[in-house]
Amino acid sequence: MDFGLIGYPLKHSFSKNIHSFLADYKYELYELDESSFDTFMKKRDFKGINVTIPYKQKVIPYLDSISDSTKAISAVNTIVNDNGKLIGYNTDVLGITATFSNFQINPHGNVLILGTGGTSNTAYHAFANKRSNDMQPKIYKAYRETSKIKGDILYDDIPKIYDDIEIIVNTTSNGMYPHADDSLLIDPSKFKNLKAVIDVVYNPLRTKLLIEAEKLGVKTASGLYMLIAQAYYASCIFKGEKNKLFYNTKSDIICQKIYKSCLKEKQNIVLTGMPTCGKTTIGKKVASRLGLEFIDIDTLIEKEINQSIKTYIEKYGEESFRDVEAKVIKDISLKNKVVIATGGGAILRDENVTNLKLNGKIYFMNRSIALLHPDKDRPLTNNYAELKKKYDERLPIYKKTCDVEIDGDLDEKERVNLIAKEYEI
Repeated sequence: MDFGLIGYPLKHSFSKNIHSFLADYKYELYELDESSFDTFMKKRDFKGINVTIPYKQKVIPYLDSISDSTKAISAVNTIVNDNGKLIGYNTDVLGITATFSNFQINPHGNVLILGTGGTSNTAYHAFANKRSNDMQPKIYKAYRETSKIKGDILYDDIPKIYDDIEIIVNTTSNGMYPHADDSLLIDPSKFKNLKAVIDVVYNPLRTKLLIEAEKLGVKTASGLYMLIAQAYYASCIFKGEKNKLFYNTKSDIICQKIYKSCLKEKQNIVLTGMPTCGKTTIGKKVASRLGLEFIDIDTLIEKEINQSIKTYIEKYGEESFRDVEAKVIKDISLKNKVVIATGGGAILRDENVTNLKLNGKIYFMNRSIALLHPDKDRPLTNNYAELKKKYDERLPIYKKTCDVEIDGDLDEKERVNLIAKEYEI
């Protein structure tokens, strides 16, 4: 083989797509279990490989040498075969450093790193490299009593440092596809001086940890930009351009361009708003314009319950309907590159908002009450009094939960143009 990625599992990986932007070499994914990993490494039949979970430390015994900058990290994510000799590098540190700059995160505060594996070492050194000897901020690595590798603080003892931590970095696989609904390892709202949260997970695009952090108004960064930046530097090594292994404006421009392209390839457009505001009509036209699949949540619900929503609510009540709605939203939440029109009350449950934000950007269609109308097929807003009541109740929630607010009073063409243009920026 020429170049590729080894790890397990790899179904979630974006690496092949990213390297296709960076160079014209052949790059493949090699999902290896423990036994095939040993055979693969001993065979040495490759020009260069990237390494991900769970092999960043396990590859080290197979290597003939490690770059000086990698030795202290004890984790390797890039290997080149130099005439039969395997040389290990780590470009993840550069990836995290680029993340600091791109998301304007000040790396100088007290840091809590979740996890003690190879990626946690990388994060530790990325922060340490940004500090002079006379700087006092602390870097903690959190671990469990059952962990094979010990850190600086047990998860159970984290409450003792709630008031000290300014930056949280998740280096575990918690919340990674297909387990996006994993319980959070920590609650970011407990940290009173929190300034930023970084999650190395990149699939989904936003983890539950980042979504909860965004509610607090702190800076957040997913693992996607880090993945792209480390891939850029790995590509430099593969091409023999080691003189480019430093963060600079040129590399940042390249990485930002790929980052935007990857978002367009993966991110969903989610439309929220009151009944009759035009979510389905606009959603279909946006999907057609951008060449994306269109999904209507209410249509999926009616397929699930095998009857109209009106009939179901009249039989079983609104709460039972909301349970079905939540299930349908969860089932489609990890899709990529689709346009989703939600029901008017989908935002009433936090779990729905979280699931829709995992891979989606929420656009609130804010249409004036004067332009909305009751609908006999919608039992919760089938008269003006109920429509006005729901409008007043939901408007603050729509505004609070959206990423982008669209003027719903504009004509259809203008709304489609606004959403499509914003999505393509």
